Amino acid sequence: MKFGPYFCQPVIAGLGDEDKPFICTMDSIGAKELAKDFVVAGTASESLYGACEAMFKPDMEPEELFETISQALLSSVDRDCLSGWGGHVYVVTPTEVTERILKGRMD
Repeated sequence: MKFGPYFCQPVIAGLGDEDKPFICTMDSIGAKELAKDFVVAGTASESLYGACEAMFKPDMEPEELFETISQALLSSVDRDCLSGWGGHVYVVTPTEVTERILKGRMD
């Protein structure tokens, strides 16, 4: 039995000390990339970087952050047929984790 090269590029997000946001991603060999603003991964990463750089600003409220993430994600996956038809957006605050499901183009 042959096992192919399975690659994973995880995005790790949560709250650290004093409820400060912590985000990072790892490449396919496990090297961490820490960031203070945002991280992206996957086949649409070039489009995601551009959309996030255009829309992200520090210290957003949860609803504003959700809108920014949603717009960046949907505009990016529409340009990349391998990325799927939507996404799940998780907004983490000190009191709760909110998940919303986005539906994108399905053609």
